[in-house]
Amino acid sequence: MEAGSRTVVIGLGNEFRRDDGVGWTVAGLLKRRAEEFPLPPGVVVAQCDGDPGRLIELWGDAGLAVVVDACFPPAAEPGRTHRWEEAAGGPPSATGPARHSTHGLGFAEAVDLGRALGRIPRRLIVYAVEGADLSPGPGLTPAVAGVVPELLRRIRADLERHGVFAGGARGVHAGPTGTRRTEVTARWPFA
Repeated sequence: MEAGSRTVVIGLGNEFRRDDGVGWTVAGLLKRRAEEFPLPPGVVVAQCDGDPGRLIELWGDAGLAVVVDACFPPAAEPGRTHRWEEAAGGPPSATGPARHSTHGLGFAEAVDLGRALGRIPRRLIVYAVEGADLSPGPGLTPAVAGVVPELLRRIRADLERHGVFAGGARGVHAGPTGTRRTEVTARWPFA
């Protein structure tokens, strides 16, 4: 596959640390729904524990990467969701003023390392959901679980805005003057 033609949606975190599993939950739902409503060719949905090497391997040749992760800032409002979008040359940077990652090196360091290695997606969208509970065990708190449907809708909108469905299922229809034209249609499981 041509470099930059792939799209990847990555759920980061640990499904056995309560709210830190929000990324895994979102990616898991996308994977299950993709069984019934297949995603376009070149779209990958993955779950990752946040290891920078694995993360860079997942997104290294992508044109678009959408990442969902939990964050635990000091004054968290569980369920509040932050969205950041940037071309590959922009932030986040590990030298920034605030880091609230639950991973050893953190997401910002993975971005910086990916840049240094030339393995960063052309466009990167990050959703960070503020969590309440990082204790051991599966399951999200109600506040975090409550934002999952909206996250799915927002991810769908991002993929559509970036033209991911441009290569979707095609149907031939008659144009307004009787000429034949091809219209792109795509089914998506999240309304």
